[in-house]
Formats: sequence, C-alpha cells, structure tokens
Amino acid sequence: MTPYEVISRKRDGKQLSPEEIQFFISSYMKEEITDYQMSALLMAIYLRGMDYMETSALTKAYLESGNQIDLSDIPGFKVDKHSTGGVGDKVSIILAPLVASLGVPVPMISGRGLGHSGGTLDKLESIPGFKTNLSVDKFRELLKKHNLGLIGQTNDIVPADKQIYALRDVTATVDNIPLISASIMSKKIAEGIDALVLDVKYGNGAFMKAPEQAEELANNLIKIGNEFGKQVVAVLSSMEQPLGYKIGNWLEILECLECFAGKGPADLMEVTYELCSHMLILGGTAKTKEEAKEKCHQAIESGRAFEKFIEIAQAQGADISFLEKPEKYAAAKHKSVLPASKSGFITKINTYEVGMVSVGLGAGRLRSSDSIDPRAGIVMFKKLGDRVSAGDGLLEIHCDRSQMMERPLHRLTNAIQIGEKPVKPPPLLLKEIK
Repeated sequence: MTPYEVISRKRDGKQLSPEEIQFFISSYMKEEITDYQMSALLMAIYLRGMDYMETSALTKAYLESGNQIDLSDIPGFKVDKHSTGGVGDKVSIILAPLVASLGVPVPMISGRGLGHSGGTLDKLESIPGFKTNLSVDKFRELLKKHNLGLIGQTNDIVPADKQIYALRDVTATVDNIPLISASIMSKKIAEGIDALVLDVKYGNGAFMKAPEQAEELANNLIKIGNEFGKQVVAVLSSMEQPLGYKIGNWLEILECLECFAGKGPADLMEVTYELCSHMLILGGTAKTKEEAKEKCHQAIESGRAFEKFIEIAQAQGADISFLEKPEKYAAAKHKSVLPASKSGFITKINTYEVGMVSVGLGAGRLRSSDSIDPRAGIVMFKKLGDRVSAGDGLLEIHCDRSQMMERPLHRLTNAIQIGEKPVKPPPLLLKEIK
C-alpha cells in the first residue's frame, strides 16, 4: 500500500477500506506522508465523497491518532454543543457559561476560524490573558471546580484532525460532509462527553448551502455519535445573514457582553436559548423546552450566567477588568461606514462575502500561519427585510491598517442587495433532528 495508490483510488471514485484510511492517517502523523499528498487526498474526497463506512473509519482513525479524555469521575451528565460554523456565530461563548450555571457540566473543546467562519478560540483569546491552550489535567480541574472548561485541542486530543483541519482551511476543502463529520465527531467523542447538541447551519453563509445538505450532515453526525454511545440532538438553523450584528473576535465578545446583560440581538438569543434548552433536558435539569428556556431567561436576568462567564474567564487567566469595563479595550484605529446607495429594503445579504471580507481585514486567516487581529471586523446595522433610505449606514468595517479599507467596502457594496419590496427572512430555526 502506498500513498499514491490510496489517492488514485479515491480520485477514481472508489471506496477506501478502513485499513487504507488508517494507513494514510497514521503515516501522515509519522511524517511519512507529506502535506501535499494529504492535500491531494482531501481534494479527492471533496470531489468524490465518502460513504458512511468510510466516514466512520476516518473518524476512528482520527480518534486513534491521540488519547481520549475520561471524565467518568466527574459528577453529572456531561453535555457539549457544536456549531458547524457561520458568520457572527458567537453562541458558544454565551451558551457554555449559561448552561454550566444551571448545573450541567459543559466540557467544551473548540476550534479556530475555518474558511469564512469565525472560531470560538480566536474570540476567547481576544480577551487579554485568556488561555485556551491548556492541558487535559487543567481541563479536568476546570470542569470539576467550575462545571465548565473552554479549551482548544491539545497535542494529545485528535492530533490528526488538528493538522488536517489547518490544511482544509487553506485548500478549499472545508464544506464536505464526510470531512466535517469526522472532524467534529472525533473531537467531541475524544473529550469525554455523554451527549452533544449540534447547531447545523444552512444558507449562503454556511458550509451547507441547502437545508437538505444540512439535514444530511446532521443525520451523519447523529449516526456517528450513536455508534460511539453518545446521545446527539441536532437543530437546523439559518445562516442567510450574520447572526447578531457584530463580526470579528473582540467585536463578538462585546456582543456577548450585551447578551449577558439581557440586551442581546433577538436572533442570537433565540438560537442560544433553543440550543441551551436541549442541553438542559439532556443534562437532566429540565423536563421540557419551555421549562429549560425559562431557567435560561432567569439565569440571564439574575446575572448568574455572566457571573459564571467571569468565573471561568478568570480561572483561565483572563484580565476580567476588560469584561467588566470593555471601554478599556483599545478600538480599531480605522473605521469606515458603507452607506446605502438607494432607498428600499434589504432583500439579500451575501453572508459568505461578509465573512470573507472580515477574514481579509484580519479577523481570520488566509493562510494557516497568519496571525489574528482581534480588533478587526464588521458591525452590521441592518437585517434582512429592514427598510433603508439612501445614505443610511449599512455596516461599518474596523481595521488597524488604513490601506485595507477601500477594497473591502467596494466588495461589501455588492454583498448587500436593496430592493423595492420587503422580503420575509427564512425561518431562523428550521427543525430539530434526534
């Protein structure tokens, strides 16, 4: 068996055996297979696909590349949440402390920005001092003491996925159901959870454009989770426009602070409460979604959820003064508003374009080696269906580099369509799948 043979078999649309998949992944981790050979296989998978047996085998190969965390000695039914990625999706940062404050342990191992979508780790690390690169022992300690840990993949947890994840981000092989499935579920199984709630996005700002694709992905993820003995619930949610109003790492933290204060955008809180309700039911602290959502509202209104956020941020090294007084944080050096060219209604937002412009401003990575500018990003002023007058601000871009300002504004001009008649946005929450 050689790398060439495996790549050519998948290039020709043939099914790879579990042995071939295991060989390729393990050889890559031993540096016997190069990045360019792995990139070739990823592109072959992207173009030719994988059936469920291959996807399951890839998940197992990822898992076997590292260690799995044992959390059986930590009390409670441990539940995590995962989003398939979108623009302005900062739900995890609100949801994790909210659910933990209501008695359900949340062991959350998150990722970085991927393609046009932001990453929870990058957002958390925009808070001065916040450390996500922690050991498994520290993760367990956080979970025992605070009911919550917010970390990234360690070198021991699914290292194959960590390396391949970075390659996918820069080789245009992100939006592929088998690759997404193996990546998500290997990390989640390895972190020692009992159950998982999935936010599977669809729409022009999601990796899955059509609801049917999102449902296929959700069913794939649930099937893999069940195969490994995990309870999994999926919610299909729309990404036809950014979630909330702020896009970019520190900007999204600011919006999370608004949410903890009970002043968050309606769409962002609707998704957050929906996912939280499933987590509380799985965790055994609520019997119905109505009861769960009421508990969530109370935790926000009482300040209990924010207290848990401050608690975990401090435990992970953050300077919490920036969370208590965010005006201390230096704003981006340059800001520029995009005005509406005519009067009418917002009929379409190209959310993918908005995400990619945010990445180009410095809020994400164009290459795996790129550094993040925590202050860069976009503040949206309008939602689908909103009325605008000519000259009204549609959005504002934030960046530290003045030479980066003109081209993004031109690109965003074409990303927002204004029509004469109002449109009704698609349902934010389409369906749940168990």
